Amino acid sequence: MTTPKRELPKTYQPKEAEKKWYRWWVEKGFFTPSRDPEKKPFTIVIPPPNVTGNLHIGHALNNTLQDILIRFKRMQGYAALWLPGMDHAGIATQARVEAMLRKEGLTRYDLGREKFVEKVWEWKEKYASVIRDQWEKMGVSVDYTRERFTMDEGLSRAVREVFVRLYEKGLIYRGKYIINWDPVARTAISDIEVIHKEVQGKLYHLRYPLKGEEGFIEVATTRPETMLGDTGVAVHPDDDRYKHLIGKTVILPIVGREIPIIADDYVDREFGSGAVKVTPAHDPNDFEMGLRHHLEAIVVMDETAHMNENAGKYRGLDRYECRKRIVEDLTEMGVCFKVEDHTHAVGHSERSGAVVEPYLSTQWFVKMKPLAEQAIRQAHLDDALMEGEDQVAVRFVPDRFKKIYLNWIENVHDWCISRQLWWGHRIPAWYCDDCGEMTVSREEVEKCPRCGGTHLHQDEDVLDTWFSSALWPFSTLGWPEDTEDFRYFYPTDVLLTGYDIIYFWVARMIFTALEFTGKNPFKTVIITGLIRDAEGRKMSKSLGNGVDPMEVIEQYGADAMRFMLSTGITPGQDSRFRWERVEAARNFANKIWNASRFALMNLEDFKMDDAKIEPEGLDTVDRWILHRLNETAGALTKNLNAYEFGEAGRLLYDFIWDDFCDWYIELAKPTLYGEDEGAKRKTQKVLRYVLDQALRMLHPFMPFITEEIWQALPHEGESIVIAPWPEEREEFRFPEAVEEMKTMMELIRQVRNLRAEMNVPVSRPIELLIHVDDEKMKERIARNRAYLDRFFNLERLTIDTDVKKPAKAVAAVFTGGEVFLPLEGLIDLDQEVERLSRELKRLDSEVERVAKKLANRNFVEKAPPHVVEEEREKERDYLEKREKVLARLQELQGK
Repeated sequence: MTTPKRELPKTYQPKEAEKKWYRWWVEKGFFTPSRDPEKKPFTIVIPPPNVTGNLHIGHALNNTLQDILIRFKRMQGYAALWLPGMDHAGIATQARVEAMLRKEGLTRYDLGREKFVEKVWEWKEKYASVIRDQWEKMGVSVDYTRERFTMDEGLSRAVREVFVRLYEKGLIYRGKYIINWDPVARTAISDIEVIHKEVQGKLYHLRYPLKGEEGFIEVATTRPETMLGDTGVAVHPDDDRYKHLIGKTVILPIVGREIPIIADDYVDREFGSGAVKVTPAHDPNDFEMGLRHHLEAIVVMDETAHMNENAGKYRGLDRYECRKRIVEDLTEMGVCFKVEDHTHAVGHSERSGAVVEPYLSTQWFVKMKPLAEQAIRQAHLDDALMEGEDQVAVRFVPDRFKKIYLNWIENVHDWCISRQLWWGHRIPAWYCDDCGEMTVSREEVEKCPRCGGTHLHQDEDVLDTWFSSALWPFSTLGWPEDTEDFRYFYPTDVLLTGYDIIYFWVARMIFTALEFTGKNPFKTVIITGLIRDAEGRKMSKSLGNGVDPMEVIEQYGADAMRFMLSTGITPGQDSRFRWERVEAARNFANKIWNASRFALMNLEDFKMDDAKIEPEGLDTVDRWILHRLNETAGALTKNLNAYEFGEAGRLLYDFIWDDFCDWYIELAKPTLYGEDEGAKRKTQKVLRYVLDQALRMLHPFMPFITEEIWQALPHEGESIVIAPWPEEREEFRFPEAVEEMKTMMELIRQVRNLRAEMNVPVSRPIELLIHVDDEKMKERIARNRAYLDRFFNLERLTIDTDVKKPAKAVAAVFTGGEVFLPLEGLIDLDQEVERLSRELKRLDSEVERVAKKLANRNFVEKAPPHVVEEEREKERDYLEKREKVLARLQELQGK
């Protein structure tokens, strides 16, 4: 049992609380679950951030939502593991380090592979430390004792194991193939790392002369520089224009090479001339045609997109300079006879932004279709399940993303997994320099299995970053070893990620998990949207509209940022970042703080030994708040289990701000300040209990302020982090108290409105006459009269079934009756009539002005739609205000 300090400073200081409590939580091991056979595990593995730099606002959203789930499940009694880690991010990290070296006038080649990799490890250590510091500031309850990195020893072992097994099954192969080449990063990239953008280019029409006869065949291309690698011209087999030319040859201009005219169904007869040049080494579709027709593949560029030795006199030119020069030469020769503007989609590297070059090279690939088969079967089986049966496939939230996932895996292509980088997992293949034998192995090969030679070298390439990331849910728990963590915590429960990496990461994790563990890696995938700026634009460096979560925390505190992020979202939808919403969240924190200070001031003599609440004899407001607490706890649990974070936050906000702070505390004050010690003690118990339970429900959203308050509140337990989650209690169901409070709250609101509308000062004593429909309502209001006394300086109160509205009084209807506020003696009636008459005249003028404007067809048709709508909104507002003023005037004049 804890003896709290029982007081809080006047204002909440987020920085002090955040630093103090986070380090204490970690030191106490609250985030490190044990493998308790009596508890159910609940596991989340963090989507590992790249060690390329600081975390952004998207990370803050993703981490906050995961933390809410983990803290919620931990309090529910689960062995809740949130496993942290980071990704080596091959291309991105290497690019950052190379940029750093360029500032020193160095390249990676100046250092050599070993020294360069040492530099990258130094970078990794620096930014891993930065990321941990940011995790701390955000308040994430990750288990640092189990932190992993995609290139640590254990995960590297898992990567080699998967590579070797897939190779032995024939699912990994090495071969020459057209891949997407990034000439800036100088590496292959996968199809889904290519962003296609519409660009304004040119379409060049060329004439290739026929061999041995007059005439030519016309082809059109957007990339004339690749003609140097042409090894054929293709036409459609059913195109009557060219049937007589199939099998003949043309002379490739400039080069002089004889190339055949072939027939292939791929050719689009409607595009251009209906004939296309075939460049197997520089176009993926041409590559396929080349295979079908046994055409030679000639590479005419190097890895930097400069022309190579096969380009003849253009050797050494950049691809665009070559294009310019070759078009000039072809035009002079009469080969290029027409150039026209042409808009077309061009692939760009997601990483470097460079225009991707289709490039024939030797790479490593994974056959994806066999790996996708089980996931596809599961997805379709899940669709066929009857309601109530257990799911087979991974569940997507929202469900619409399952269709996107399924469409991709049903049309998946082989995955190019090799990258021409130095930072990453080296491909575990060794080549014998003596006999040429290649050996794939889990361990380093020192002796050739064919010839026994010892002159071997390892493959220079590394694996695509996503290869190791695809193993994340199970490699982080110790696989391929059969560890206790793997047996207890796997499969994981939830993956929370953005829709932009469903293909890159989510699908591949499912494929590999099914192949190597026989189980799905997680039960549910929650898809979040992007955080956009206040205008709905995507955040980017070029726009300068990004938001640094550390700046938000510095200014408003972590809790305010977390509450704003988590309550402003809908699963799968983009959301907007607005600073005013952060301020509103901070105001909410201050509201909780002030309410808690009031509670603690009224609990100075409270002892936990006497904390049990006996339902008998409680005031209406005590019973009502306990019932509302019950309802909120049940609804909150339901929404969190359904991953409806925004709705869960709204429920909490409404309960704490409205029910607890604005109503309960105000209505409990007479009892707390009164002379009846027995009643006071009962209300103290309810006040402490409701605040305690509210803090627990709020804790996953706002962990720091809730711990700070909870530690000052009389309580049992060491920390709110491990305090039991609030549950509905049957003995605290008081539906009749809810009905009574509905009446009293409606009545209080109506009287408040009347006073405000008639400008009656709060300090002035008033008389209320309440007409009720029946005796039951009369008894209800009379029984709870103290609540009216609390809010209004009542001079006289009349409640009855035969009460009539007096002259010069204002009235309002409530459910079950009507309330009258006599104005005689409260205000200067003549002065109020005069004031309202002036206001009515003003509003008449405004209504007339706006009506004329909206009747002007020229304005309505030519003004921007939002301007017209603003005027209509003004008209509605003026008319509504006019009706209210007119009604008040009539009441005062006795009409």
